[in-house]
Amino acid sequence: MKIYNTQTRSIEEFEPIVEGNVGIYACGPTVYNFAHIGNLRTYIFEDLLRRAFETNGYQVKHVMNITDVGHLQSDADEGEDKLSLASKREKRSPWEIARDYEDAFFQHSKQLNIRKPHETCRATEHIDDMITMIEKLFEKGFAYTAHGNVYFDVSKFDAYSDFARLNLADQQSTDRVSFDENKRNQVDFALWFSDSKYPHQIMKWNSPWGEGFPGWHIECSAMSSKYLGSKFDIHCGGIDHIPVHHTNEIAQSDCCHGNQTVNYWMHGAFLTLDKGKMSKSENRFITVDTLIEKGYDPLAYRYLTLTTHYRSELNFSFSALDSAQTSLKTMRERVLEWRKAHADLDRSVPIQDTRAIEFKNKFWDSVRNDLHLPSALATTWTMLRSPELSGEIKLKLLLEFDSVLGLSLDNVVVDQLAPDEAALIEERLQCRQSGDWTKADEIRQELEQRGIKIKDTKNGTDWTKL
Repeated sequence: MKIYNTQTRSIEEFEPIVEGNVGIYACGPTVYNFAHIGNLRTYIFEDLLRRAFETNGYQVKHVMNITDVGHLQSDADEGEDKLSLASKREKRSPWEIARDYEDAFFQHSKQLNIRKPHETCRATEHIDDMITMIEKLFEKGFAYTAHGNVYFDVSKFDAYSDFARLNLADQQSTDRVSFDENKRNQVDFALWFSDSKYPHQIMKWNSPWGEGFPGWHIECSAMSSKYLGSKFDIHCGGIDHIPVHHTNEIAQSDCCHGNQTVNYWMHGAFLTLDKGKMSKSENRFITVDTLIEKGYDPLAYRYLTLTTHYRSELNFSFSALDSAQTSLKTMRERVLEWRKAHADLDRSVPIQDTRAIEFKNKFWDSVRNDLHLPSALATTWTMLRSPELSGEIKLKLLLEFDSVLGLSLDNVVVDQLAPDEAALIEERLQCRQSGDWTKADEIRQELEQRGIKIKDTKNGTDWTKL
């Protein structure tokens, strides 16, 4: 496996800390609203990464947090807590809101065939772990208090600007960090907020520094180390996390543990809508429910994300989604056709065909090359159209490839016709034999409305249920 490491800005050959094992931490959703399809593109990318490692024989431990407190309106230290704002907006408790949107997130993830992480950890259930980590930062001289709040002293970590290539001289008071008189340096960031700064915060806990709540960044550092250790393989997220959230994570984690905590950092690019970033704050976002209401299969959106490399911006349009849905439908039709023809298919028998092995190697080479799924998908279609391969071999290869693509093709099964559907197909066949083409076309249209696709062959009529 070769993956792009944001830290070095280069593609590197992956070397696990423990042979045959991979620890992956992914920044999870802030559950104050529905995750939009731009957010979910990142989780699809992380699912593809996990699948790629698993199909290559690695034992993966996938950890993801649920941010249900502490994420302010800005990724830096300004604004109100997003859960508190949602509570005011919806006139419900932040706890209730967090659980509802968390449930919706996992429901939408399931509809996109995203595998659930092995560990999902809520911030509100790990406050003690965060307090313990902050105390260690105090012991090592990296934290200080000011008017009840606790801050990380960036001046004590010389490598702070390296990850995001920051120019700290230009960061002292910009749109990234508004002036805070409590801070020694304006690039310092909060580890713990007390009542002194946010007196109306609903979700609060006792701490050595007063009643309050944690900063967003300390959450991920505390929970990733709790479940993956003080040194782990891969940390994932969206590219918007690079300049603030992940930069701060590196500072507090590395200083707390005394070593480089993460070996590889991987980031997914934005999904854009009409040349602009999809954004909940600007009310420019589309959810999985939106797609379903418009008649789209959620897996068509997953297919669409496969057509663009995870590090490249994907411009969303419904015309592109239409094409993706058509392509997915065609794949399912092929699976149904070949499953009917090869009902006794034994997938455990190795493929010996030389041309098939070439396709197989080309597909997996693309996957191992920093998850180049667009190339892998192109190889899949070339294979499906190849006149050199039998339907049986194509079906085997397609189902194998889908172990990474995640289009749930293995769940496409041959259905039985209802008696009235079988009668319609027989009636249509008789119409064709008698030359009543108009009636035959009407029956075809009726069957298609029922989700039954008709294909006329020299041996009669084949059908598939979609």
